[in-house]
Amino acid sequence: MRLAHWAVNAPLRPLMLAVFAASFVLPAQAADLITITRDALDNNAELASARSEYLGVEAGRDVVQSGLLPQINASGTVAHNEQYESQGSTRAGAGTGTGNVSAGDDRYNTVSLSLEATQALYDEVTRREVTQAERQIDQQFYLLAATEQQLLIDVASAYFDILRAYEVLEARLAQERAIGRQLEQAREQFEVGLIAITEVEEARATFDQSRADRITAESNLQVAFEALEQLTGQRYASIEALGDSMPIALPEPSSRDYWVEQALELNPQVLAQQAGIEVSRSGVEIARAGRLPTLQAFGNYQYGDSDIDNTTGNDSSSQVGLRANLPIYTGGSTSASIRQGTYQLESSQYDFESQRRSSIQQVRSLYTQVSNDVETVEAREQAIVSNQSALEATRAGYEVGTRNIVDVLNAEQNLYNAIANYAEARYDYVVNLLSLRQQAGRLDVGAIEEVNAWLTGDEVNFTLPESGGNDRYEPALNIGAPPQPGM
Repeated sequence: MRLAHWAVNAPLRPLMLAVFAASFVLPAQAADLITITRDALDNNAELASARSEYLGVEAGRDVVQSGLLPQINASGTVAHNEQYESQGSTRAGAGTGTGNVSAGDDRYNTVSLSLEATQALYDEVTRREVTQAERQIDQQFYLLAATEQQLLIDVASAYFDILRAYEVLEARLAQERAIGRQLEQAREQFEVGLIAITEVEEARATFDQSRADRITAESNLQVAFEALEQLTGQRYASIEALGDSMPIALPEPSSRDYWVEQALELNPQVLAQQAGIEVSRSGVEIARAGRLPTLQAFGNYQYGDSDIDNTTGNDSSSQVGLRANLPIYTGGSTSASIRQGTYQLESSQYDFESQRRSSIQQVRSLYTQVSNDVETVEAREQAIVSNQSALEATRAGYEVGTRNIVDVLNAEQNLYNAIANYAEARYDYVVNLLSLRQQAGRLDVGAIEEVNAWLTGDEVNFTLPESGGNDRYEPALNIGAPPQPGM
């Protein structure tokens, strides 16, 4: 049951055109929930970042794995050399001394080339680093899934927040008009001496409060609209409304324990923390492998050529063999790395337990909220009927003098508060139901499509008035200053 089903709403639709800010430049596009969801999956920056991070972690595995594959390195030099030598000799003579000095300069060119190939035969550290990288990929996969599910619930919440704010605004607009008419009527009655000034002031105070409520509702609608744009990177001229025939029922299966079990098995946040334990355990294994030897096969070729002393020819050599390395003492770094990894493993185990408990608590709370929402929606719907009857009875009593204007104003406010509360209850149910599925790890595009089927095709428009500008709704009243006693 939407507000459009109530007679009080009949004149509201044309007035809604003046509510929305003129700064929105909107394409002529109507969208339902599944369309907007797909836009978000394609355009959301946070999800795109998470996808890139996943691909980066996946590439990191290939980087580590390359250490177990053949390595080939080549190097070479070409150089011009100049060599300076100085020699001297002295021989004693009869009262005289003579010295001979000779010097020579050698200039020549050299060329050298080195080529080496290696293949790891046993490298436990690198092998375990590959295992850790694969477990990091698993963890990042679950984190990506969690980001996707969070985006789905964020889009659905933003979508229904717009519809929620729209219906609340409709109620506030109708309330403002109704109380405005009541204020105008009270002033007319005061001017002919039928009521006291206090009743006019009561009506004015209530009218001012209704204006404040309407302004708040307008702000909430604009904020909700901006939130949806932030998620999708697009603006929409209209979105589809939620149908009155939407099923309001307990989650299926209607067992809280079932949903808890689903969360422990499927919740991507829980699975990511569980994968984090394996990542930390791999870190301990890597640290322990630091005590093990490494063995690799190698082969190299050396080539050298020089034109020193005008000689020709070259030298070359080759070598094939095995190379082993055994760390005997590393200053205690290996033992410290093992201790560090052990503490990190303990920390990841505690993080997993914390996430597990949090998920259980959230699933239980959401299941309870959805169960309560089912009853709340029914109660809020009945409250509208009751308050409509109460308002009619109060108006009748006011006309015959058994009720005063304060009673009428309170009844007016109670009716429109009931209408707004009914809208709140319906959208709380939808969002809480989707949140329950998210916590249970069962929120996907298929679940969004199920909710999308509840939409009617009726459009909630965000079209600007043809005249443009920032005009806001004002009641068709010319009340002026408060009347003075005796006027």
